Amino acid sequence: MNPEHDPRLQAIAAAHPYPLLFASLSGAHLYGFPSPDSDFDLRGVHVLPLAEVIGLRRGPETIESMRDTDGLELDLVTHDVAKFVRLMRKPNGYVLEQLFSPLVTVTTPRHAELRELGQRCATRAHVRHYLGFAETQWRLFGKESPPRVKPLLYVYRVLLTGLHLLRTGEVQADLSVLNGEARLSFVDELLAQKRAGAEQGALAGAQMAFHAREYERLVAELREAPSRSPLPERLPEEVERALHAFLVGVRMGGG
Repeated sequence: MNPEHDPRLQAIAAAHPYPLLFASLSGAHLYGFPSPDSDFDLRGVHVLPLAEVIGLRRGPETIESMRDTDGLELDLVTHDVAKFVRLMRKPNGYVLEQLFSPLVTVTTPRHAELRELGQRCATRAHVRHYLGFAETQWRLFGKESPPRVKPLLYVYRVLLTGLHLLRTGEVQADLSVLNGEARLSFVDELLAQKRAGAEQGALAGAQMAFHAREYERLVAELREAPSRSPLPERLPEEVERALHAFLVGVRMGGG
């Protein structure tokens, strides 16, 4: 069974207090390196009723539900559609990754419409998101003692996702797919370790020095990527209008 169709995920989605526009897997499953005991990170969009948007009693813009089943943590985080659309207007790669995740647990016709709009939301300004995210992940990795494989994979995943987006306009978060293009043999080795459950293994000093050089090299490539990117500098006005029309349509017609 595909992980996104796990009945435990279906159950936590069905228990959500508001209609879901979509819910998809993020985290290690999306990034292409789940371990046998990896938690499920479900992310998506809910739709507040009109009364909870325009009335005095406002509904929650973000809802988090957690469940522990047989020792496995299931985590569902959703944003109201208005908040999600606002995030799409920013250079926020994280929400685009959720939107384009192929591991879909809940979908609707509105999900397909939002994906079409999401294809037009990528800009050169997304470089800031991925540079900042990579710096944070590298800093967290550097604090590990001993350093582990999993945080290092997150560093490479972020950098290669950013480079791929700036070069092609495509949102791709699966590191195994990304490395088919990048062809970094050491990434394949790290992926094999993680999938085998050996993510706790420490990296030797020589490996640390090597990965520091690779990190700096890829950061430099990412900084340079906007100058050669086919993406627009900023979100086009027509996309802003289309996002507005989409949100009004959802509010007036439901999810």
